[in-house]
Amino acid sequence: MLSQEQNERLTRVGRGTPMGELLRMYWQPIAVVSQLKGRDTLPVKLLGENLVLYRDLSGTYGLIDQRCPHRSMSMVYGIPEKCGLRCPYHGWIFDEKGACTEQPYEETEDPTGAFKAKVNTPAYPVQVMGGMIFAYLGKLPAPVLPKWDLYVDDAMREVAHAVVPCNWLQIMENSLDPVHVEWLHRYWRNYTLGKLGRESERVFPHQEHEKIAFTEFPHGIVKRRVIKGLTEDDDDWQIGHPILFPNYLRTGKTFQIRVPMDDNTTAYWWYRAFTADTGIEIQPQADEDIPYHNAPVPVLDSLGLPDWNVIDNNSGQDLVAWITQGHVTDRTVENLGRSDKGITMYRRLLEISMQQMEEGTDPMNVFRTDPGRIEIKTERVFWGRKVDVVGGDRTGHTLKYSQILKDVDSGKIARTAAE
Repeated sequence: MLSQEQNERLTRVGRGTPMGELLRMYWQPIAVVSQLKGRDTLPVKLLGENLVLYRDLSGTYGLIDQRCPHRSMSMVYGIPEKCGLRCPYHGWIFDEKGACTEQPYEETEDPTGAFKAKVNTPAYPVQVMGGMIFAYLGKLPAPVLPKWDLYVDDAMREVAHAVVPCNWLQIMENSLDPVHVEWLHRYWRNYTLGKLGRESERVFPHQEHEKIAFTEFPHGIVKRRVIKGLTEDDDDWQIGHPILFPNYLRTGKTFQIRVPMDDNTTAYWWYRAFTADTGIEIQPQADEDIPYHNAPVPVLDSLGLPDWNVIDNNSGQDLVAWITQGHVTDRTVENLGRSDKGITMYRRLLEISMQQMEEGTDPMNVFRTDPGRIEIKTERVFWGRKVDVVGGDRTGHTLKYSQILKDVDSGKIARTAAE
């Protein structure tokens, strides 16, 4: 278990906190380009800060404080101009660097005045890659936005998003816990399917882990497992999903990214890339056409009963586990066992990284020069068999809501022979 002080050090993300400053050293996804289709601004909460993302008439993205520094009206209602966003209250304009470039009435009374040069608003760098919009809230100069393979490979992409009412760390710790798969995603899944009258979809027999292990690699941690009765050789490890430090999980062709909005709330992103080897015909896709949807978050109904239709898949099951731990899990009362060795390894890596930051050294995955495309090798396996998501195995994350797979099923997107 952790002390209260240790728990807060790992979970608090506001400016000035050790974890908040560590996470500010990384580019964080804040939106999808297609979310701004038909709109000019988007409210964003990131690491405890209330911001507004906008695109001006020149196509430049900006991320500024949500409140105008003049009289505090929300800039979510701002008007895009050729260069910047105009506050509708009194017409002041702020560009993507936060500089005030126009103050109509002040300039009318005093055309030579320099008041606008004294006014600015907090603003942060923004970049686009693979249809995702990223922001950097840390100290300048900003590091390089890394080209993780799924963002830059030739693929058709889609993105799902959920606002999860819990701290980011308990979501990440779930990714270092292979054993929950056999119970949450197999045993409880079978129970859920029974509640839905879908007994034919249950999977038997129940299989359990023989052993688990974790290995650090240059970009994070890889988990490994051996399943009882699945292999003749106990050393025949299945390579599990890699964790990209600090807040990514790679599952097959999907990045699952856990971005703290504040201490109690997490923006959860599923970024999926359908490459040619997944068995579909890759069609041209502009960033603004990447499908986007909000994934449902499980809640109990007025009678305290679950919505079983929302928890018949891995994502829904995980969300229930995380949310019911509370907004911030009290780790002073936990009892970690042998199955939790990955969690302790990840916490240790977080502590090492915070110490490196405090000593002025860049931690893992902070790049000061462009490393080019970074390939993350992963074997998409589930209990000994490769998963064919196009062919119908869609129990993982938000695949049941996939627009691209719906288009494949309808024939709008053609199937091909997967490699």
